[in-house]
Amino acid sequence: MNSHIFLGTFFVYIVLMIGFGWWVSRHSRGSGDDFLLGGRSVPLFLTVGTTVATMVGTGSSMGAVGFGYTNGWAGALYGIGGAVGVLLLALLFAPVRKLRFMTMSEELSYYVGANRLVRNLVALLIYIACIGWLGAHILGGGLYLAWMADIDPALAKVIVALGFGIYCVIGGYMAVVWTDTIQAIVLFIGFFLMAGLALIEVGGFSGLTASMDAGATSLLGIDKIGALPALSLAAVIAVGVLATPSFRQRIYSGKSVGSVRRSFLVTGVLYLAFSIVPAIIGMATHALNPSLDNSNFAFPFLATEVLPLGLGLLLLVAGLSATMSSASSDAIAGVSTLMRDLYVLFTGRAPSARHVVLYSRLALVVTIGLALTFALASDNVIDYITTMISTVLAGLFVCGLLGRFWPRYNWQGAVASLITASATSLAVTAHAGWSDFWGNPSIPSVLLAIGGGVLVSLLTRAPRTTPEQALAILDQERRRMEEAPDVSLTAGASQG
Repeated sequence: MNSHIFLGTFFVYIVLMIGFGWWVSRHSRGSGDDFLLGGRSVPLFLTVGTTVATMVGTGSSMGAVGFGYTNGWAGALYGIGGAVGVLLLALLFAPVRKLRFMTMSEELSYYVGANRLVRNLVALLIYIACIGWLGAHILGGGLYLAWMADIDPALAKVIVALGFGIYCVIGGYMAVVWTDTIQAIVLFIGFFLMAGLALIEVGGFSGLTASMDAGATSLLGIDKIGALPALSLAAVIAVGVLATPSFRQRIYSGKSVGSVRRSFLVTGVLYLAFSIVPAIIGMATHALNPSLDNSNFAFPFLATEVLPLGLGLLLLVAGLSATMSSASSDAIAGVSTLMRDLYVLFTGRAPSARHVVLYSRLALVVTIGLALTFALASDNVIDYITTMISTVLAGLFVCGLLGRFWPRYNWQGAVASLITASATSLAVTAHAGWSDFWGNPSIPSVLLAIGGGVLVSLLTRAPRTTPEQALAILDQERRRMEEAPDVSLTAGASQG
């Protein structure tokens, strides 16, 4: 495929997305709540669209296809883990929509009496996690673009970051939701078409597995990678969904608890059906070219070398849509945390409603810039994602799980969970034998974080703040962001 044709098509697509984001922004009321959460009234079909687009991100498009290229049916583990994660999110956490949280930091601090230390610590970790996810998406999209357009990888990452960054800054959350929904349609059609045509090209399932070793063709590739590493890979993706702030934001912005729950159940079923697609594409590419230097390029190779020009362009745009849709969601989630939690940490109060949109746009620029900086220093998508999830998100998952379902959990236990999870992840990663045994640190990180949180909670004083009191504390602080202060009330308060 001519690189100039692809680059031109990609730029046209980006311009269309930016134009659509601008059009959406014209219908925004301009409030902070509207810019960051879509006015908390996102309907079911848009929640499904944006969640599907976020799920089918860099890991599913580039990472899972590359994993399938190397490890056969194990490429489906990413999708299975993600489906389990979003289904559990629907069953366990959809009801928190009624509590009107704005960020995951608020939610996790609420579980331990609106403790400020926990909220600040969680906010820092969440912002780091959002930058990590965002960097992974920029990394994946940049690798795609560099391969296809035959340009420098660093330049490609910059182009991808600018591509989704512009429509995020212009339109805010609703621009992200609408563009995600459009991209979800494009990428779902593209991926399933690609899998079907790939099967035809290699002569069906028999041709698909002919060039793979026996272990890779076993159930979920377990004979190739091992049962425990396979479980760890699915688990780390599930934990990522359950603890990633952008998925929580889908809960906070939904129209109702029922709407959120139904949208997540639909997304989980769709994603479970999708899970086999990356494995098929990866294995088909291996059958056609078993000597690729970098398995991450399995997807673009198949699109450029095997498929007709028009269809190849559609599929490549679908792949880049996957990375950009996920990236835009994580960017907005990170900025919500920055504005709602970290701003309060450094200034002592929430920003006023009249300044939230401007500050949020500036924060988007800073956040995307930080993520781009980290992405420029890495080149392996799956390693990047799994290490970041195990180190940062495992503790957040445990805090949410214990906090929601165990009233005895306190702020000391939450801090212990966060520290234990990160320390365990770093220890497993640093020890080659442990890393080979587990596959990744997700399972030991979660288990030890649960143990540490329970033990410390039992050894320290039970929470004294009731859930109602904790919610009132958070609501009062957030109100400054959601609505402009009444001048007469402000004057009366100052006189009193």
